[in-house]
Amino acid sequence: MNTDALAWGILGPALVAGVLVLLTHVPLGMRVLSRGIVFIDLAIAQIAGLGVIGADTLGLPEGGWAVQVAAVLAALLGAALLTWTERRAPAQQEALIGVLFVLAACAGILLLAGNPHGGEHLKDLLVGQILWVDTSHLLWLGGVTAALLAFMHAGGLDRWGRFGFYATFAVAVTASVQVVGVYLVFSSLIVPALATLAWRGARRVVLGLLLGAFGYAGGLVASALWDWPSGAVIVWALAVGGLALAWLGSHRLSPSDLANPVGNWCGHGPSD
Repeated sequence: MNTDALAWGILGPALVAGVLVLLTHVPLGMRVLSRGIVFIDLAIAQIAGLGVIGADTLGLPEGGWAVQVAAVLAALLGAALLTWTERRAPAQQEALIGVLFVLAACAGILLLAGNPHGGEHLKDLLVGQILWVDTSHLLWLGGVTAALLAFMHAGGLDRWGRFGFYATFAVAVTASVQVVGVYLVFSSLIVPALATLAWRGARRVVLGLLLGAFGYAGGLVASALWDWPSGAVIVWALAVGGLALAWLGSHRLSPSDLANPVGNWCGHGPSD
């Protein structure tokens, strides 16, 4: 057990990054769950990652603005495609999202096939490098988070229709996937949304944020103490905490809780 690794200078930036991710991903995850397109987060995250891999293949400086632009453009193209498929084939949207995820993942593997460090790049994309977060990462993530929250509070998700939702989702996921990885992006979106089904409105979002914050904090502490991979441990911490919260709220669960899961956070629905 390594107690020296519990220093705030090591875990603090990672925890701040996790909270910034949760601020957008918790309400967006509730939207995703209510729309029945759970795997959109994996697909968009994989597409954003493909943009990063493509930029790296072209020799662009790692972590530079060009890489960020490539990731955002890739994610927005994916959002535009999903907007089109939802309009043309809404009944098959979830299946099409799954196909898009597989295609993006395979394209990334093909691009990395000739790279001697391809396996390491792929691992970083999936599980992230949250313990390596620095000030520049936090400033980038914080700026994107503030802009997205302002847009969501102003009702942008509803005003801009399908593409507004997919584009917002694409930008949010692009900002987070390079910090926390695909697995934590999925967990941050879906676990709080599932665990808080027994609540609605602003209370549901607050509970989801608290669950996420405790999951990130607990996972970071456990990974530091026992020298385990941070991303994987945080995913498990979120899952265990989510099960406990879902059990506590199970007596409150009713079908109406699924009707408007986002409530006052990023839409206009009934309050608690």
